[in-house]
Amino acid sequence: MPLPPLPAAAAFEGGCAFADGAFCALADAKISLFDWGFTRSDATYDVASVWQGAFFRLDTHIERFFASLASMRLAIPYSGAELRRILHGCVRGAGLRDAYVAMVCTRGVPPRGARDPRLAVNRFYAYALPFVWIAPPEKQAQGIDLHVSERVRIAPESVDPRVKNYHWIDLVQSLFDAYDRGRDTSCVVDAQGHIAEGPGFNVFMVKGGVVHTAERGVLEGVSRRTAIELCGWLGIPLRVQPLPATEFRQADEVFLTSTGGGILPVARLDGVPLPQFPGPVSKRLQAAYWAMHDEPACRDPVDYGA
Repeated sequence: MPLPPLPAAAAFEGGCAFADGAFCALADAKISLFDWGFTRSDATYDVASVWQGAFFRLDTHIERFFASLASMRLAIPYSGAELRRILHGCVRGAGLRDAYVAMVCTRGVPPRGARDPRLAVNRFYAYALPFVWIAPPEKQAQGIDLHVSERVRIAPESVDPRVKNYHWIDLVQSLFDAYDRGRDTSCVVDAQGHIAEGPGFNVFMVKGGVVHTAERGVLEGVSRRTAIELCGWLGIPLRVQPLPATEFRQADEVFLTSTGGGILPVARLDGVPLPQFPGPVSKRLQAAYWAMHDEPACRDPVDYGA
């Protein structure tokens, strides 16, 4: 499918989308009521970030998106290079220097009365809007209070969490559990009582100078991958293995990883202060994470035109 010309810089104030093969304002990007992405959560997506005018690790996000498409038996009519151009166009059209940029593919609408997903025409959308934080800087300074919910994450044997998806009902319900208790956000456990993940983030703990995070049953986030790589580069001991909730509550430090903020130290678990906030390991990883944004290999600058 031929691509349209890139939009003029800041042509769509507040955000820009790509839908039905054209760039448009966010309000003009529509999805059918009958799209299985809406009616059945039959979709996959990925989210990249732009910071100070450049994408961070965009190639990694695009690679994961195409892997998710293959796993879901979905397809888009664009190559990786064309997808990159579309995403850049969304940011350019929005005129944003710091942005949250999503790429989405839905199953689409099958013929009327049909229940065969093979008959649906897959649909692709993308959009850029102002950067979204899991916790804004002022909340990070105050300290995140994380609720450890007893909600059980959808089993990976049922829905592969490595494929980014909208199966979030367990995560959303865990958020209500957190809010009911006066907490800021939540994470869930797996059927064995091991810490899994939260709504839009992975979870890490530090105990005795060793970083721990879940081995399976979670999205293998790009920010999670970055934190794991940073541990290797900085010589910080790391264990990727099951993380019992009982051990998690005895952590010295806890931090979250997400495209929406990078590495986010946690101050309290269910209202109980952690021994170290922000802890030395969390601070070291957080500083290294943001320093990576200046590395040419990780930066993909946006062309905003003249």
